[in-house]
Amino acid sequence: MAIERFGDLGVFDALEDELGTTLTLDEVIAAEMATIRAPFEEVRDWLVEHVRVRAGFHELVAEHDPLIVSSGFRELIEPILEREGVRARVVANHVAAGPDGWRATFAEGPLCAICGERCKRSAVASLGPFAYAGDGYSDRCVALAAEVRFARDGLAQWLDAQGVVYEPFDDLHDVLAALRPLREGGAGDGRGG
Repeated sequence: MAIERFGDLGVFDALEDELGTTLTLDEVIAAEMATIRAPFEEVRDWLVEHVRVRAGFHELVAEHDPLIVSSGFRELIEPILEREGVRARVVANHVAAGPDGWRATFAEGPLCAICGERCKRSAVASLGPFAYAGDGYSDRCVALAAEVRFARDGLAQWLDAQGVVYEPFDDLHDVLAALRPLREGGAGDGRGG
C-alpha cells in the first residue's frame, strides 16, 4: 500500500517479475522502497488510517500469542498494532526515510539451506512444531517448514503447484476454527506466523 500510494508502482510491477529469478526478495524490497520519497510520518499516518487488519486478528492474538513474521517493516507494523490495541511479537525488517528514497535494512540471519535467501525460517527455528498462515512470496519457504499451514492468494497457488497440503482461509476466524481442534487434540500449540 505504501508503494502504491507514495512510491513507483511501475517499478514494483517490473521487479515482481524478477523476484526469485534474477533478484532476491531483499533486493526487490529495497528497490521498491527506494521509490518512496515522502516523509516517514506522512506515510505512517496514511497507513494507520487506511490499513485494515484481517477479521479474526484480535481473537487469534488473544488465543495464540502468534509470532508475526513479516517481510515488511517494524516502523510501519507497530503503529497499526498500537492503533488496534494489540501487543504482539514481531520479527520484521527496518526502514529509514530519506529525501532520496527510503532505505530498507533487513533482519539478520543466516542464508536458508532450502531457499538460499535470508527467509523467515530463521525466525521460527526455535519454536518447535508450529502453524503458519500466509499469503505471499515471502511466506513460501517458511510455510514448508510448518506442521500445519494456512494459505490464500499467491501462497495458496504456489503450494498447489508444489503439491503441498494446506488449509485455505479467507480470514483469521477460519484459522482459529481450524486450530482449536488441533490444540485440544495436542498436535502442536498453534503458535507461529
